[in-house]
Amino acid sequence: MFHALADRTRRDILRRVLVGEHSVSALAANYDMSFAAVQKHVAVLERAGLLTKRRKGREQLAHGEVEAVRSVASMLAELEDLWRGRIARMDELLEALESAHTTENQE
Repeated sequence: MFHALADRTRRDILRRVLVGEHSVSALAANYDMSFAAVQKHVAVLERAGLLTKRRKGREQLAHGEVEAVRSVASMLAELEDLWRGRIARMDELLEALESAHTTENQE
C-alpha cells in the first residue's frame, strides 16, 4: 500500500477518483505521460485496493475506495503517534543526559 502511495502521480490519480468516477483515458489526459503509463499507475492503485475499475462499453472507469483510504489514513495516524512518542522519549533522554553533564561540570 505504501508503494502505491509513494508516487506523486498515483496520489493525484487517487485524489481525482475519490471525488468521482473517471475513465482511465480521461485521467491520462491530465498527465504528461502515455496512456499506458497512466494505466500502469491505475493498476498499482487497484492492486493496493485503493481504487476499483469497471467497464462501461469500451471505457474502463475508475473510482476510489473511500474505506480503504480511511484505513490507510488511520494506519498512518498510528505510525505518526508512534514516532512522535519515540521522538519525545529521545528528547527527554537527551535533556536528562544534558542535565547530568551540566551537574557533573558544576561539581
